[in-house]
This record gives sequence, structure tokens and C-alpha cells, in this order.
Amino acid sequence: MTSVPSPSRAQYPSLSGKRVFISGGGSGIGAGLVEAFARQGAKVAFCDIAVAESEAVVAHLGDAAFTPVFHAVDLRDIDAVQVMIGAVDDQLGGIDILINNAANDDRHSIDDVTPAYWDERMAVNLRHFFFASQAAVPAMKRAGGGVILNFGSISWHLALPELTLYQTAKAAIEGLTRSLARDLGRDNIRVNTIIPGNVKTPRQEKWYTPEGEAEIVAAQCLDGRILPHDVAALAMFLASDDARFCTGHDYFIDAGWR
Repeated sequence: MTSVPSPSRAQYPSLSGKRVFISGGGSGIGAGLVEAFARQGAKVAFCDIAVAESEAVVAHLGDAAFTPVFHAVDLRDIDAVQVMIGAVDDQLGGIDILINNAANDDRHSIDDVTPAYWDERMAVNLRHFFFASQAAVPAMKRAGGGVILNFGSISWHLALPELTLYQTAKAAIEGLTRSLARDLGRDNIRVNTIIPGNVKTPRQEKWYTPEGEAEIVAAQCLDGRILPHDVAALAMFLASDDARFCTGHDYFIDAGWR
């Protein structure tokens, strides 16, 4: 994990002390989110199925004002998700910000999809977004408001190959955001979607050769690769009070790649 020097990062006083839960915080974008919010002085809890990587994130942030709390939970198990959100509520003394980030973009062909695989992919990439939100909303209402940030994907906007189920789930997340924003707005709960482009993480390097990465950069309006801390910068703004009238919309961070 690489840290961004604190002088180069905007500071949001409204995030200090906020109670934040992040799914999929053990690596990649998720780990960047955990670090970013912890460095803002927020109280952060996160979950992942990658135990060793998640424990490394916690160790890396041992000097934060509040050391992040890790929960080893498989988000396909909705009962476990609901129990975990309740535990986080107790541990942090509430939940102000929920970031639904966890997903899996394994490639697949149309011919290989079975009903069981369909259900499993929706469980991994979509279903837990709703149920984690449902479980966190009571804590937000008690606090007088909150923020839900759902992570989408540029992939379906580009119609990338061999990602039919992933892209179906990610398209649905944008609809979920709109619906939640409407239903929860009068409770002062804001809901937005963050849509990253191709972010340079160890997992993404699994799918792209150096030549493929060069093609992506050539298709962007801006040179360079997006990094997890770039995505975290957008998330922090949208979670802060500075974005108090931003809700129900999709925010791209893709260097103009579409």
C-alpha cells in the first residue's frame, strides 16, 4: 500500500470523527478508501474476505487517530451482512457514511452462464449494496442524516467484452442509487454513485498487458493512470458536508475514457 503525503490531500473538517463503513476494504480501491478516511480522522470499519491483506491495511494504519476495525465477512451471506452492520453500529457508536465498494469482475462468456452463476454474480456485485444500505439506514436516521456511496463501473458504459453479468449488476447500481436518494432524501440521507475508469491496482494488472494499459491511456482525454487515492479524493468530497446538496447522481472519475 502506498500513502499520499498529507500536505497534498484536501482536508475535510466535517469528516473528522465521522463513523464510516466500507465494504471490500482489504485491497485496491477499497484499501485506498480506508486509508483516506482514516487519515481524515474518521472512525473506519471495513469488511473483506481477504484476511491477510485486510490485516495488513489495519497494521499500516496503526498510527491513525482511530485504527480501522476489520470484519471478515462474505457479503453473499445477507444474514452475516446484517449482523456485521449491527456490530459496526455498536463499535463505532453509529454509522454516518456507508461506502458500498466490494465487487468482483471475473470474466465470463455468455455460453458459460447458468442460473446458479447468475445468482452468485448478483450476490457478489449487487444484492449486498441494498441490504447493507437497509441495515445502516436506521443508524443514519438516528444521527439526523448520512451518506451512502455506491460504486458503479465504467465497464457497462463502454460495453466491454466478457463482463455481461458484472455490467448488468453495475448498471442496476445506478438505478438503486436514484431510488434510494429519492426515498431517503427527506431523512437527510444523500446517495450517489462513483464510477471509476480503469484504476491501476494489482487486480486490474491481472487483466491488462502493458500494451493494453497503453491503449486505455490513449483512449482517455488525460494522460496517466488513475490510482486508488484519486478515487478516494472524489469519495471524500461526496461524503463531506461540502457536497451537502449532491445526491441521486453518478460521478465519473475516468480521465475522460468514454
